[in-house]
Formats: sequence, C-alpha cells, structure tokens
Amino acid sequence: MRLLFQPLTQEFPFEKIAAIDLGSNSFHMTVAQFSHGQLRVTGEYGEKVQLAAGLEGGVLNQAAQERGLACLSRFAQLLEHMPLGSVRIVGTNTLRVAKNRYDFISKAMDIMPHAVEVIAGREEARLIYTGVANTMDHGDKKRLVIDIGGGSTECIIGRQKDPILTESLHMGCVSFRERFFADGTITKSQFQKAVTAARLELLSIQDDFLDEEWDLALGSSGTIKAAYTIVQENNWGKKGITPKNLKLIHKAMFDAGHADNLDIVGLKPERKSTFAAGIAILTAVFDCFSVEQMDFSVSALREGVLFDILGRQLETDIRQSTVQYLINQYHVDIEQAKLVAHTALSALAQVAEAWQLTSTSAHNFLHWSCLLHEIGVGISHSRYHKHGAYIISESDLPGYSQQEQQILASLILRHRRKFTQSTGYRFTKEVQQEVDRLTILLRLAIILHLDRKEGDMSIFSMTAKSNSLHIEFLPGWLEGRPLTLANIQQEAELLADGGYELTFK
Repeated sequence: MRLLFQPLTQEFPFEKIAAIDLGSNSFHMTVAQFSHGQLRVTGEYGEKVQLAAGLEGGVLNQAAQERGLACLSRFAQLLEHMPLGSVRIVGTNTLRVAKNRYDFISKAMDIMPHAVEVIAGREEARLIYTGVANTMDHGDKKRLVIDIGGGSTECIIGRQKDPILTESLHMGCVSFRERFFADGTITKSQFQKAVTAARLELLSIQDDFLDEEWDLALGSSGTIKAAYTIVQENNWGKKGITPKNLKLIHKAMFDAGHADNLDIVGLKPERKSTFAAGIAILTAVFDCFSVEQMDFSVSALREGVLFDILGRQLETDIRQSTVQYLINQYHVDIEQAKLVAHTALSALAQVAEAWQLTSTSAHNFLHWSCLLHEIGVGISHSRYHKHGAYIISESDLPGYSQQEQQILASLILRHRRKFTQSTGYRFTKEVQQEVDRLTILLRLAIILHLDRKEGDMSIFSMTAKSNSLHIEFLPGWLEGRPLTLANIQQEAELLADGGYELTFK
C-alpha cells in the first residue's frame, strides 16, 4: 500500500473509497482504504479498452461498448457492498462527444449501482491538478501539468493546491493514431504532420500559458509515463524528459518504422499502437511551451477524484466555493436566497423519507438551487429563470460533473412558471423523479417568500406520498396573505400538469 494523502483530522464516513476513470484509451480504477487518519491506496487496476477507437461518426459502436462493459463487470467485483458516495465513476473525452453516451451509461449503471458522471474538459483538468498537487509538494513554485489522454490533452498551471489556468484540448493519442498512424506506419513526414496539428491546437492557449511563467513542468498518465520510463531504463538522461532525449525517442520510432516493431526498452507492448501519436503531442507541448525538462507524476485524474470524495465528505467541497463565486459574480440577493433556502430545507426534512430524498446529494442540490435561483435576474427579469439555467448549464463550474450541472440548471429553469419545462438533458427515471420532487420544494419555498420580508417565516407541516403533497399552515396564516394564497392555488394547477397533486389548508 502507498500513502496517498496527509493524515485527516475529521471523521470520515467510509472505510474505503474508489475512483474509476473511463478514459478514451483505458479504463482505470484506484481503491483506497481509510484508517487511522490516513488514506492508503490498496489496489490499482486498468485495462486498455480503447473506447475512442469505437467512435464512428460521433457514435460509439457496439464493439467498443462491449469492451467497456466487460471491463466494468470485472471492476464491479471489487466494489460490492461499497455505499453510495464512496465510489465515483467519471467519463472523459469519448463519453463527452459520443452522441449515444447515455445508452452506454445506462448499461454501465446496470453493472454498477454508482452514477457514471461525464465531466467537462476543464473539470477533468482541475481534477488532474488536484491529484498532482495533493501528492507532490513543490512549495510555492508554479507548476505546468500536462496529461495526454486517449481523446484529449489537459494543460494546467497552478501553485500549491490552486489551479490558475485549466484547459482541455481535443487531441489525444488514440484520436491522433487514427488520424496520422492508422496503419501503424511511422515516418518522419507523418510524424511531423501530427506534431504540426498538435501545435495548431496548442496555439489557442500558448500565449496565456507562456505569460504565466511557470517554474517546473510535470507530466502524468500513459504517454508521458512511457516516455519517462524509456528515458530512465535506457539511461538517456537523469533529468526526466528533455528535448534531447525526446529526439532519441524520435529516432528509435523512425528506425522501427512501424508500431509493431517498437521494441524499445521500457515500452509496454500495449502502448505501442498509440505511442507515436502521443509522442507527437508531447513534442508539440515541448515546442509551444519551451519546456526544457519534464518530470513524471504518478498521480493524476483518479487521485484527484479520490481527493474530491474526501472533500465532499469533509466540508471542503469545491462545489461550495463555486456556488459562492456565482453568488458574488451575478450579485445574487443573498438575504432572499437564504430565506428561500431555510424554508425549502425545512420542507425537505419533513418529506425526505416519503419522497426518497434522504441523500446528502438531494440536500445539497436543493440548497444550491435556492441560493442560485435568481442568478439570471441581472440579465432580464421576465425570463430570468431561463437565463439562469443557461448560465449554469454552459459555464465551467469547478467540482461539478455535466449531469450535476444539468440537475442544477433544471431546478433553476423550473422554479417558476411551467413545471413541465425541460433543459432537454436526458436523466434516468430515478434522477428525473428526484429532480421533479426537489423542484416542487423549491417552487413552494419561493412562493412563500414572495413578499421578500426578512423574519416572516411561514410555519407549516408537510406530508407526502408518491405523487402528492399536502401542506397545513397555522390557522389564519394564508387568509392574511391573499397573494400567497392565489399563487399556491395556481401552483396546484401547474403541478397537476406534471402529474403531482398539491393540497393545502
């Protein structure tokens, strides 16, 4: 076992946690055990699935899906009896772009009872940096971190545990192999075409990254690990990867002439087919960012996900910071937001068991939606719910997966007017039901604070059944508020359109 993080001082609810990375080239799983205040990695597993190779016209073909599902069925054995919240499964570039990703995800969730989260490129970059930053200490030095995956390349600059720049580029060792080395042949001209294509991708971020004047460069994941290992085992240098030993790698590839002939000491057989493509991208990174030396980090995305699990349980959840940033950025009326949140969470406490909303996730999403439901007011009052939903849906929100963003966007969109509005995002039946019920609680809390008066907290009791909700107010409370009464009556009609019955007295 290897020690991964510093000792934790707060109580942690899980004995072990796991992170699964559904990458474009490989699927990987890291399992860690929490004991005596420390988290230790107890198992690391990986299979070369090559999901990206199964993309045909933006659709993930059946063969690739079957390879992925077969791998997950093997991983599942090690996750038996692990509670919800202790396992995070994240999908990266291929699942971001696949038009039929939900078909694959639904099948994956039949194998594992844990949600499959597709994360945005910049969120992937943030998690990679989190993994590096929490396992390597470079003091106050500014770090450039590069991760070349199967379908995307993440570039990050950060200092200590804080990322400064995060970017994700649509190029990876599998996609570049299909584009430039499809038949396995490796020539100087084809390699240079691949390097040029990678440099063009990097051009959009080159100036910003050079302006940050980072102090040291680190690489993570397959391609860079392979290059670093080759340099070490062939005694080509003692300072990690450099332009000089990169050229020695180039020469070895050109001498081989074909991926099948890449018999370089230190290169694993399963890495051969994508190696030239990955090295072309790495070469472009060295050229564009003027890298003179790059070391290797054994930690990356999965370790970042593990650290995020810790954060979500130990009140250092990055998503809380993201919500606070949005509140400040869009000048949310925080006092009104707090009133709505207090009432909504009071309602949730009363119906959580009946409506199966007992998870920490349900509490968090209701709270966040209360705080952010007026985020679009500064753009236009008449359609502010739609503007707010767009802001949430389309922004880069550190800590949130794509589905989490869409849950929050859906709650904000549906907090007023038609209950049946939709962002168009496809949720599972179970998630959709949870979103519907949280939306109802949010809508009612907003109605009960239409007068925007501090200290005017309604006292009520709620009882819920499958598709019904009953509210009882203190005698005379509604009669003294005719506008609130009229809005609750209208709300009952709107909820009926969505199949829910609202009664009150």
